[in-house]
Amino acid sequence: MPPLTVYIVDDDASVRDSLALMLGLAGYRTALFADAESFLVALRPDWSGCVLADLRLPGKSGLELQAALASAGVGLPVVIITAHGDVPAARAAFRADAVDFIEKPFDQAQLVAAIESAFSRETLRQRRASEKERLATLTAREREVLEHAAKGLHAKEIAAALGISTRTVEVHRTRIMEKLGVRNIAELVRFTLAAGGEPPAGAE
Repeated sequence: MPPLTVYIVDDDASVRDSLALMLGLAGYRTALFADAESFLVALRPDWSGCVLADLRLPGKSGLELQAALASAGVGLPVVIITAHGDVPAARAAFRADAVDFIEKPFDQAQLVAAIESAFSRETLRQRRASEKERLATLTAREREVLEHAAKGLHAKEIAAALGISTRTVEVHRTRIMEKLGVRNIAELVRFTLAAGGEPPAGAE
């Protein structure tokens, strides 16, 4: 996964440059775009970080960019910045799950706090996506064993429920822990809960 990046979308070159300088000195990676369309054209599935978008842009607005990302299933968190803030725009941004709505001129501390909040959200999103990918590698039988193990059943109880031997349950459980990268049953339960509860059903 590429490093977290702040994708700055603003039609004012001086604003883009000043933001890039400020954030660069603070240790952040940045990528600059003059409008929403150029960002969407360049967007790659593996990009990670957050979008810092001006409310008023030529072409799609910051809110329309936010909506386009959501409709495309892109989970990058969005921070809206503007020199023309109003309550309806702020309400629309937050209803669309914006991390923050910041009016210009803003100070570095305010901006960094919003970016850190966005990065925390992005890191959590990435972790959950990784957990789901690992869960998807389990066979149907392994998912059944995992579901019972996550409920606290012991190997003998799982074996009885599934009509298989205790030894087979133990083999499946070992493979499950290897695939999910957990070391013990407690971590296995924690992993399953963090990934959204019971593992998904599916065929081998």
